[in-house]
Amino acid sequence: MHKWLGNGSWTCWAVVAVVAMTVGNAVAFADDVQGKSGTTESETSKPAIAAPANVDEARDRSKLVHEIFRGTLQVVHRDLFDEDNGFAIPSRSLEDVFSELARSYDVDLKWLIVNADVLNIDHVAETDFEKQAVKVLAKGQPALEQVTENRFHYAGAITLHSQCLKCHVKRRTSNENRTAGLLISMPIAPDSSAP
Repeated sequence: MHKWLGNGSWTCWAVVAVVAMTVGNAVAFADDVQGKSGTTESETSKPAIAAPANVDEARDRSKLVHEIFRGTLQVVHRDLFDEDNGFAIPSRSLEDVFSELARSYDVDLKWLIVNADVLNIDHVAETDFEKQAVKVLAKGQPALEQVTENRFHYAGAITLHSQCLKCHVKRRTSNENRTAGLLISMPIAPDSSAP
C-alpha cells in the first residue's frame, strides 16, 4: 500500500484535492497563455464559487475546507518535514494559501492555539468566537460554529499527536495528544438564517 493511504482516507482525499487543484490551475494557466480562456477581466475578478446559499451549505463547505487543510498539514509534516531543515514550517507555508483564499474568495483562515505553546502570537485567540472555540476544542469537541451578519464562522480541531509535541509543547510531562484549531470564516447569502 502506498504510504499516503496508510493513515486513513482523509490523507488520500487531501492528496487528491491538492493534485486536482494543481492540475486545474495548470490547465487554466495553459489556456490563458494560449488565449483560450474566453473570459473577460471582469469575469476573472469574481470568485469562481458562489457564496453558500444557506448555513447548511456554509457548514458543509467549512467541514470540507477544514478536512483538506487538516489532512494536508498532516501529510506535509509526515512526508516533507526534514528535522535537519528548521526553516521549513508546514503550517506557515499553508498561510500563503490562506492569503490567496482570502483575496480570491473572501474566505478567511487562521490557525488557533488551544492547549499548546504559543509559537506565533498571530495564532492566539482574539475575538469572542475564537476564545469560545479554544474552550470548546480544549474540552474535546470537534468543532464550533457561529453565524454573524452575513458570515459563517467555523472552528475545527486539529490533533497534535506525540510527534508534534517536540515543537508545539516543549516542556511537556506527557505525550498525550494536544489540540490546535483551524478557524474558517466565509460569506453567506444575505437571506441565509441561523438553524
